Amino acid sequence: MNISSIVVQALPEYVDELVEFFKKADYVDYYLHDKDKGKIIVTVEGKGVEEEIKKLVKIQQLSHVIAADMMMTYQEDQLDEEIKKLEAEDPVPAVLNETDIDVRDVVYNGDLKNKDLGF
Repeated sequence: MNISSIVVQALPEYVDELVEFFKKADYVDYYLHDKDKGKIIVTVEGKGVEEEIKKLVKIQQLSHVIAADMMMTYQEDQLDEEIKKLEAEDPVPAVLNETDIDVRDVVYNGDLKNKDLGF
């Protein structure tokens, strides 16, 4: 199962009309909107990405919709795979178990403030 949030952009004068449509539509769930900014937040669900994309395209093709884009997505299968990978890994990096490393040879790259990024 996949769930994705979609931000819909419309002119403020059409937001109420679109919100009412989304509340009644059977392929989308309405959550909130900002009429002044012309933004509406909805979610779609699908068995896969293809089904979600079809629903996104339906939204994009609605009258008065300027743009509709997926913002966040949850893919159940992908999450399960990542959880399995994390569970299979040792939580302690191998280098931390080494006893013969001179601490002066350890390079720390966590501070980007003073790091030359090459651009």
